[in-house]
Amino acid sequence: MANGFTKQETVMFDELLAGFNDALVLSSLVNIYETDQTIMERSNDQIWRPQPYINQSFSGLDQTANFGDIVQLSVPAYINTIRSSPWVLTANELRDAMQEGRIRDGAKQKLGSDINVDVNNAICNLGSLVVKRTAAASGFDDVALCDSIMNEQGVVNDGQRYIAYSSRDYNSMASNLAGRGTVAGIVQTAYERAYVNRVSGFDVFKMDYAPRLAAATATGVVMNGANQRYVPTAFSLTAGTLTPVNTDNRFQTIAITVGGSTIKVGDCFTIAGVNAVHHITKVDTGQLKTFRVVAIVTGAGGTGTIQITPPIIAADAAPTAAELQYKNVTATPANGAAFVFLNTAAAAMNPFWIKGAVDLLPGRLVWPADGGLAVMSGTTDQGMQLTMTKQAEIKTGKVNFRVDTKYGVAVTNTEMCGIELFSQP
Repeated sequence: MANGFTKQETVMFDELLAGFNDALVLSSLVNIYETDQTIMERSNDQIWRPQPYINQSFSGLDQTANFGDIVQLSVPAYINTIRSSPWVLTANELRDAMQEGRIRDGAKQKLGSDINVDVNNAICNLGSLVVKRTAAASGFDDVALCDSIMNEQGVVNDGQRYIAYSSRDYNSMASNLAGRGTVAGIVQTAYERAYVNRVSGFDVFKMDYAPRLAAATATGVVMNGANQRYVPTAFSLTAGTLTPVNTDNRFQTIAITVGGSTIKVGDCFTIAGVNAVHHITKVDTGQLKTFRVVAIVTGAGGTGTIQITPPIIAADAAPTAAELQYKNVTATPANGAAFVFLNTAAAAMNPFWIKGAVDLLPGRLVWPADGGLAVMSGTTDQGMQLTMTKQAEIKTGKVNFRVDTKYGVAVTNTEMCGIELFSQP
C-alpha cells in the first residue's frame, strides 16, 4: 500500500474513537436503528419506519359490525448526512506528535457536536408539542408542564423521557432549586454544580448550544375553508401505474388567510375550537392542540397554503376507520377559525421527547483498500462508524487526513416530542 498509519497514529485513532463515543450525548438518548447497508445503497439510503399502532375497542359481546382493517402508518427515514473533518500536515509538522493529537481532539469534538446538533434540530424543528411560559425558567413547574402535555395526550411514560435546556434556561432552573433549602441533596448539587438531574419524570440535560425561534409576526391568520380534515392512509396509488407508494402521515397542507405580515416556518400555534385528545382513549383533554408550521407551500402572506404537523385528524363527518384509529383532535376547525401564535418573542427552543420518537440511523462509508489510501475505521457503542483516511503527496510533502461519519436522523412521531419556550409575553 502506498500509504500506511504509524503505530502512534493507530493509538491516536483508538483514543479518538473512545472520545467520540463519549461526545455523543443527545444522540445516546434516541433510538438507534441499524440498517443493512447493502439494501440502503440499493434504495437510495431511504427506509420506511413504522409508527406505533393505535387500536380501537368497542363495548358488547357482538362485534360483528366492528371488524375492519388496521391501518399501519410509516414515515421515511434517510441516511443522508456525511460529516467530515479534513486537515493537512506537512512532513515538517509531522515531527511534532502533539500536532496530530490536538487536531484529532478538535475533529472528535466537532463531529460529536455535529451529530448532537442534528438530533437537537430535528426535534426542535418537528416537535409539535409546544409549552409556552410567560416568565423565565424557574424549576419544577416548567418541567411538570411538559410532563402534563405528554400525559394528557397519551404519550407513554416508560422512564425514557428527556428534556434539554439551553445553558441560560438550565441555570435559571438550578438557581431556583438552589434556593429551596427544604429539598435535601438536590439543593446542594444545584447550588454547587448547576445540576438539576431528574425532574417530574424527565432526565434533564444542559446544552451549550440551542437553536432560537424567532417571534411570530403574522396577524389575523384564519382557516380559509371548512372541513380541512386529514385522512390517514398507509399508501397511495401512483397515477397511471397504480403502484402503491407509502404515505408520510406526519404532515398536512391547509389553506389559510393571513391578515398582516407573513407566516414563517417554525411558528407554533393553536386553532380556535380544536382541542387535543388522548391518543388512546380519544377523550378531550380540555387543552387546545398545538401545531407547527413545517413549510410554506404557496404564499406566506394573504391567501396561501402551508404544511403543518401534526395533521388535523378529527374523525368527524362520517369518519373512516383510520380516522377513528388515529384521531388526535376534538373537531375539524371551522372556516375562519383563528390562529393564536405561541412564539410571541424570540427565544431558545428547549426540546423534550421520548426515546422511541426519534431515530438515529448509523451509516457506513467504504474506502477502497487498493486506492493508495491508509484507512482505519471503528464503531462506537451506539453503532456509529468513524473512519480515518490518510494520503501522502510526494510532490508537495503534504499529508492529507480526514475523519468521516455518516448517519441520518428521523422524527418518527412529531406528537411525541416538542419544545418549551420561555419569556413569551
